[in-house]
Amino acid sequence: MSTGNKTTITKDIDNRSLTVTRAFDAAVDKVWRAWTEKEWLDQWWAPRPYKAETKTLEFREGGMWLYAMVGPDGSKSWCRVDFISIITPDSYAADTSFCDEDGNLTNQIPVMHWNCNFSGEGEGTTVTVIVSFDNPGDLEKIVEMGFGEGFTAAHGNLDEVLAK
Repeated sequence: MSTGNKTTITKDIDNRSLTVTRAFDAAVDKVWRAWTEKEWLDQWWAPRPYKAETKTLEFREGGMWLYAMVGPDGSKSWCRVDFISIITPDSYAADTSFCDEDGNLTNQIPVMHWNCNFSGEGEGTTVTVIVSFDNPGDLEKIVEMGFGEGFTAAHGNLDEVLAK
């Protein structure tokens, strides 16, 4: 199902950041849950043909989400999200890193600093994510890896999940 909503991504080299904006056809409480609860995240977070598989999720300040991106061949790339601040249901900030299956950082991929904001109006919600990096080279590496295409595809998955 396509809602006609589009993901926009703006690159700001000077501020070492990407700003991702996307509207969803669902109330803010439902979209918030989809971004913060394991049962929802595992349904949409990974771009197809990959899937997300949560090992642990403690959505609280100081908590962590440890998950794998599982490829069609069964291979797993592990990621951890460390939650820094949470203001339910308005925003949360987190650091995202690649790691091993136990959550130990691998430093293969640059750390990304996420600031996720949710604003609702009626039955619609706009999510704005500012992803910042420690240096411009880290930003470019993530862009080259297909961040924009992958995140846009995952947003399409989320449209389908929210429509259920």
